[in-house]
Amino acid sequence: MLRIAIYARVSTIDKGQETENQLRELRQFVANKSSEGWTLAGEYVDHATGKTANRPEFQRLFRDAAERKFDLVLFWSLDRFTREGVLETLQHLQRLTGNGIDWWSLKEEYLRSIGPFRDAVLSILATIAKQERIRLSERVKAGLDRARSQGKVVGRPKVVVDRAKVLALREQGFSQWEISQELGVSRASVGRIIAERGIARV
Repeated sequence: MLRIAIYARVSTIDKGQETENQLRELRQFVANKSSEGWTLAGEYVDHATGKTANRPEFQRLFRDAAERKFDLVLFWSLDRFTREGVLETLQHLQRLTGNGIDWWSLKEEYLRSIGPFRDAVLSILATIAKQERIRLSERVKAGLDRARSQGKVVGRPKVVVDRAKVLALREQGFSQWEISQELGVSRASVGRIIAERGIARV
């Protein structure tokens, strides 16, 4: 027996669209495969944009996947599953397979984790995701370069560490962690100041 969870979604801004259209086809597909041991284990339906993973039923789907409440997720098409981008899409699919859950797109014949094209599909998605990460990195770098050319200060502001306060607290018996918490600086910075003092005293 193969327990099937179906996921359907329409955006809240989609006019005239209802998840029932997707659900009807998804349910029928599961029923048609009953002779192969497919059985409907649950339905997850969102009325929300697919551009974020912060969807109630989408989150519940992954919680239940972690508990192995089903064996395969069937969705109408990949853009109904998510529209967050290739990198995020790949991460979601890998999260399912990592929990031992297969996935299947009803409308995209080769987009499934079962069958001879599984490795090819994941390889293609991984390649596209890699290119997406490269383009994002290039856009960020270009933005920083442009800001620098305009005289703007970019990056995290430097934290000024009060050396005297660090040493004073240390003299009072405070640990490095306690000093870092008290002054809002890193333990590494505190440790460096204490180490420098030790060297100066030698």
